[in-house]
Amino acid sequence: MAADERGGVLGAGETLAVACQDLDALSAHIGDCQRCDLALTRTRLVFGFGDPHAKLMFIGEAPGKNEDLKGEPFVGAAGKLLDELLASVGLDRHDVYIANVLKCRPPANRNPKPDEIATCTPFLAEQVALIAPAVVVTLGNFATRYILGTDEAITQLRGNLYHVDGRQVMPIFHPAAALYSPDKKQYLFDDFARLRAVLDESGA
Repeated sequence: MAADERGGVLGAGETLAVACQDLDALSAHIGDCQRCDLALTRTRLVFGFGDPHAKLMFIGEAPGKNEDLKGEPFVGAAGKLLDELLASVGLDRHDVYIANVLKCRPPANRNPKPDEIATCTPFLAEQVALIAPAVVVTLGNFATRYILGTDEAITQLRGNLYHVDGRQVMPIFHPAAALYSPDKKQYLFDDFARLRAVLDESGA
C-alpha cells in the first residue's frame, strides 16, 4: 500500500510545550488540569489507556459521557465496537494505546474548540513521542485533521496510508459514526483489515 508523505504535527519535536521522562510523569505534569474551561464541566480527566510501548496507537476526538465518568477512553458503545474491530484483527485494547485529542469531555459532546485543541494537543504530542508507535490510527475528523495537518474530510482520507514524521498514519472513521450510520460499519471492518496488513508489513 502506497503511503503519502504529509507535513503533519506528530513529531512537533523541537516545539513541544512539555517533555517528560515517561507517561506517568506526563500524567503528573497534567495533574488536575485547569488550563481551559473544560475543567469546569468535566467529571474526570481521561489521559489514555493501553501498552505504554505499543507499536499501534489510536487517537480519537474527545471523551464522551461514559469516558468522563470512568476516566478511560472508549468505554461506551463506540468503545465496544472498537473492541470488536480490534478482535477482528487479533488484538485487544491492552495490545495498543488509546488516547484522544482532548483529555476532557466537551459539554454535551459538542465539537472541540480551537483553543481547547491548542491547549491540549501538546500533551498528545508528548504521548506520541513517549510511546513511539510505528503506526497511528486517527479516528474521525478532528484527530485526522490535527495529525495530518489538513482540512480534508475523513471520507476522502479513510483507509489510506500516510507518512508523518517517520510514522505511518491511517485515518479511519470514528466507531461512533457507525452507531449513527450503520452503513459505515463495513468500512470500519474493511479498514481494520487493511490496518492488519500494514502492521504485518511493518513488523509491528
